[in-house]
Amino acid sequence: MLDDGSNAPDPGDISPPVRDLQDIPSVEVISRAAVMLLSAAAERLGLADEDPDTSPHRDLDEARRLITALAGLVTASAEYLGVHAAPLRDGLQSLQRAFREASAVPDAPGQGPGEKYTGPVI
Repeated sequence: MLDDGSNAPDPGDISPPVRDLQDIPSVEVISRAAVMLLSAAAERLGLADEDPDTSPHRDLDEARRLITALAGLVTASAEYLGVHAAPLRDGLQSLQRAFREASAVPDAPGQGPGEKYTGPVI
C-alpha cells in the first residue's frame, strides 16, 4: 500500500489479497488443509529430495502422524469434497505406499498409517 493514505495498491506488492476465513467455502478450507498435510508427509518421507533414502528430512514417525491425520480428514470429509475427493485419496494412497516401502519393518496390512480409516493399502 502507498503511504499517502490512498487505497491504491503498491505495484511492487505481489502478495495475494487477504480473504476473510468466513468468505472461503468449506471445501476449499478442507482441501487446503489436506494439501498441507499431504505436502508435509511427503517431505517427512524424503520424497522432495533426490534420494529419499538419504534425505535429511526423512522422519517416519512424523510422516506416520501426518498420513494418519490426512486419512482421517479425507475419509471424514469425502462426501463434501466432490471432485477433489478422488485426487486426495490417490495422493493419500501414494503416501501410504511410500511409507510402507520406506519402512525397514513394514506394518501388517491394515496397521499402516491411516489404514484404520482407509482400510489396508497394498
